[in-house]
Amino acid sequence: MFTGIVEGVGSLSDVKATGGGFRMRIHTPVSTAMKAGDSLAVNGVCLTVILIDGEEVIADVGPETVRVTTFAGLQRGQELNLERPMRGDGRVDGHFVLGHVDGVGVIEEIRTEGESRWLTIGFPPILAPYFIRKGSVAVDGVSLTIAGLGERQFDVMVIPYTWAHTSLKGLKKGDRVNLECDMIGKYIVRMMELRKQ
Repeated sequence: MFTGIVEGVGSLSDVKATGGGFRMRIHTPVSTAMKAGDSLAVNGVCLTVILIDGEEVIADVGPETVRVTTFAGLQRGQELNLERPMRGDGRVDGHFVLGHVDGVGVIEEIRTEGESRWLTIGFPPILAPYFIRKGSVAVDGVSLTIAGLGERQFDVMVIPYTWAHTSLKGLKKGDRVNLECDMIGKYIVRMMELRKQ
């Protein structure tokens, strides 16, 4: 379980194919606080650390994760949002994020207002029931608030601190991002579906 509050930005050192998936090596200062078997959210995707090598963590990515996330397009040197799991005795500053991507969105527009940035993100039609205005969404693992909502896109405002301290600052129009809808909304939609049956 994560919160969508990015702990640090790492970079992809290497990626090697492994039978439908791949093994990724990520350079990050938080490696010294981790051990094999720990979970790590990487651009909003929960991965299991299999090895620590100095300032790098190594994790395997299975074929299903490659299919449903942006990971197939990762490039060496690319910045990645990283978050270790939340502590049970700590505060939740963002929202509950599972690290299970619901779909891939596309950056349709980036515009500036003062020192903040607006992102307009298109999403797959199947995700429409899970978004609400002023609700939460994780975009590449970053907890954000939906400020505007259309039939096939939503708007989020990114404050200067978040822009500077996450990989969002490297986004451009047409880029793909991992989306995770709010967990509570997903349970409500599922309950309504079952009641109709």
